[in-house]
Amino acid sequence: MKNKEQIDRNFVKQASKSMNKLKKIGLALLIIFYLAAGSNHFLSPGGYLAIIPRYLPWPHTLNLLAGFFEIFFGAALLFKSSRFFAAWGIILMLLAFLPVHISMIGDAPLKMGNLMVTPFLAWLRFLVLQPLLIFWAWCYTKPEIES
Repeated sequence: MKNKEQIDRNFVKQASKSMNKLKKIGLALLIIFYLAAGSNHFLSPGGYLAIIPRYLPWPHTLNLLAGFFEIFFGAALLFKSSRFFAAWGIILMLLAFLPVHISMIGDAPLKMGNLMVTPFLAWLRFLVLQPLLIFWAWCYTKPEIES
């Protein structure tokens, strides 16, 4: 019985180490994603301006704010002390972007930069991509498992 318990403990320990490695890789990708996406708001604003709903005032300012906060939260993910708040900030930001994605569904087909957004792509972005991005950020609202 003792041997089985030791095997179970070793399995759990190895699984925890593997999960922590995956979590670190996912974190690095998340940071890169938000730093790049945020920078793109400044480098190629046209695609973003095209999808900001017409009823929202100051589209240029909104685009710059979105880029700033994507960069800010991406950079804040680098530090354990700010990771919890950065992850929640990303989640809230993605929720704030929902009107844009809903509007895209109604406006499709439309050109977003070099990409032609069809109604199917707009729905896919709204129903699949946004929830996945929210889940990805949510994974970093919890502390790492110590091994």
